Amino acid sequence: MTDLVIIGGGPAGMSAALAAYEQGIRDILILERDSSLGGILQQCIHNGFGLHKFGEELTGPEYAWRYEEKVRALNIPCKLNTMVLDISDQKVITATNREDGIFQIRARAIILAMGCRERPRGALNIAGARPAGIFSAGTAQKLINMEGYLPGKEVVILGSGDIGLIMARRMTLEGAKVHAVCELMPYSGGLARNIQQCLHDFEIPLKLSHTVVEIHGRERLEGVTIAKVGGDRRPIPGTEEHIPCDTLLLSVGLIPENEISKSAGIDLDPITGGAVVDQDRQTSCQGIFACGNVLHVHDLVDYVSDEAELAGKSAAAYLQGASAPACSISLKTGNLVRYTVPQVITEKKPVTVYFRVADVRRKVQVQVWSKDRLLYSKKKASVAPGEMEALALSAEILDDVTALTISIKEEQA
Repeated sequence: MTDLVIIGGGPAGMSAALAAYEQGIRDILILERDSSLGGILQQCIHNGFGLHKFGEELTGPEYAWRYEEKVRALNIPCKLNTMVLDISDQKVITATNREDGIFQIRARAIILAMGCRERPRGALNIAGARPAGIFSAGTAQKLINMEGYLPGKEVVILGSGDIGLIMARRMTLEGAKVHAVCELMPYSGGLARNIQQCLHDFEIPLKLSHTVVEIHGRERLEGVTIAKVGGDRRPIPGTEEHIPCDTLLLSVGLIPENEISKSAGIDLDPITGGAVVDQDRQTSCQGIFACGNVLHVHDLVDYVSDEAELAGKSAAAYLQGASAPACSISLKTGNLVRYTVPQVITEKKPVTVYFRVADVRRKVQVQVWSKDRLLYSKKKASVAPGEMEALALSAEILDDVTALTISIKEEQA
């Protein structure tokens, strides 16, 4: 029996372990499938990490090392090269590695911190053969930053998520020519600072409302055909443009790694792809918590660490006999809001709600409703799907309500 098992040794897993340790939990075990701690940050050698958390600009490996140093200093046990195969609803974890073979651990509490994976080409249904030269943006990032290989010299990028934007700059710095970044939506899915620093500063074209409609080449990619799309996201005939290239990078979304969460019977949110959680990041299975990108995709790793610390403290409180939920207030999405985290509130205390909007809007009000009562309203200059929003709710707002609706109202011109 282990008090607390954390699945994933990235920034979320390490932050959660440290937070639980600070709350007095000593029997902690981190399970990590890679050969070292750090998660995806190991291949993110660009700067921009740690501005909120440490007040200075760090690279991904530097940010991860700050936490790994603390984990090692506290002698928190880690099993590396260990793949978790299953979690039962009784919190029995089945895992495997070369030293122990297949083994089981019974945990009193579990924190899920498995991160997310990239959406593959097979999910896109792009016409054409399967030539060499088509990579997900994260795979290309690992090849360049960790393996020392340049995937190609003439590049087109599909998708304007943060990884795609960062790889547009990285490929340019390595001597490749990025012909265009194509985005299906009429807005970019990345942070505004990445659009400026990675595209505008390097004069890389961003083609909004465009997608790849055909791939050319059999053995090696020879080019792609892009086309403009209409409001129904379908290509507009006559707008096709052929771009010769030898590399196509796909930055078309991230999916939380929740396959093993399903075996535990954890309720998943169909929009985020992550678990349904309360304000303490506890899932529908008592004693199992989730944090980081396995819960919902974050913009900044600093926010991942903050959320993981909350999950670590909550898991420690659970192990130390915290009281049962006192209420059940559901959070619903209203106009222009895609999802909220948490999805339910079980204790009447100050809560920060994170949410994403469905479209770019300027001069709006963020509103909180209980049926027909407006409980809270706050003006914002703009909102965009690429940037997560945060809303602090006071304990008073939670009095005498059973459901809250978060919505966006556009101000009249």
